[in-house]
Amino acid sequence: MTLVRRKTLALLGLLGLPSAFLLVFFLVPLLIMVVYSFLTPGLYGGVEWEFSHLNYGRILGWADTKYERFDPVYLWIFLRSLRLAGLTVLTCLVISYPAAFWISRMRPTQRNLAMFLVTLPFFVSLIVRLFAWVLILRPTGFLNQGLMALGLTSTPMEFLYTDFAVIIGMTYVFIPFTFLPLYASVEKLDVNQIEASSDLGATRLQTFLKVILPATLPGIAGGAVITFIPALGNFIVPSVLGGAKVVMIGNLIEQQFLSARNWPFGAALAMLVMAAVLVLLLVQLRLLRSETEE
Repeated sequence: MTLVRRKTLALLGLLGLPSAFLLVFFLVPLLIMVVYSFLTPGLYGGVEWEFSHLNYGRILGWADTKYERFDPVYLWIFLRSLRLAGLTVLTCLVISYPAAFWISRMRPTQRNLAMFLVTLPFFVSLIVRLFAWVLILRPTGFLNQGLMALGLTSTPMEFLYTDFAVIIGMTYVFIPFTFLPLYASVEKLDVNQIEASSDLGATRLQTFLKVILPATLPGIAGGAVITFIPALGNFIVPSVLGGAKVVMIGNLIEQQFLSARNWPFGAALAMLVMAAVLVLLLVQLRLLRSETEE
């Protein structure tokens, strides 16, 4: 057996099991969802094996039959989900970017402790952490009690079951997803380039825009994408902190599959989310390719 053939067999052996896993547990379910999104919903749940494009028409505007009608509320919920996910990404970046610089300049022992504290919430149940935020944000919670004790407000403010609560909750949950790619880029930053920029007369703003920001842009893009994707389809945080007042696309998909039992429409909504994620990934690849070429 030649060396090339042995290497080929070894590579197939290494990639065979992961490829089979992805095929069975990712591509096959995804294909099922695509097929279901073009079927007719059953009268008592499930599907009927008849082609129908009206599941997408209910979302995008061409369904106008006896049983399927276009309702702009679905598109509004999708746009609202995009807005909340985008604000979550922005909030995570605002917090993580300076934190990454601060932690990268610590001593090794302190840096390791800080990195452990960033990932520490992963060791606690998500539901427990979210209900802790319920205790903080509710009308009789710690936040309102503190504001009234300081004299900043005379009556409790409505924090819980608002967009604000959902953004706070998702920021808390997903901030490690933003921080870790950002920290990896910041840690690789060449300090000599920053010093050279200052020696050549650049201001701090010019140094940031011309040296620091381009060098850390891959970390920013990676953290933003990794945060945006789960934030867009999240349904646990809106359910706990948003209640019935804040419905995102993930909640709507859950309702269609579990409560309404309209699997084809739920599959069409899921495909809409997948399409948005795919467009985002293509934009990121395009930006990174342009950055590499430059």
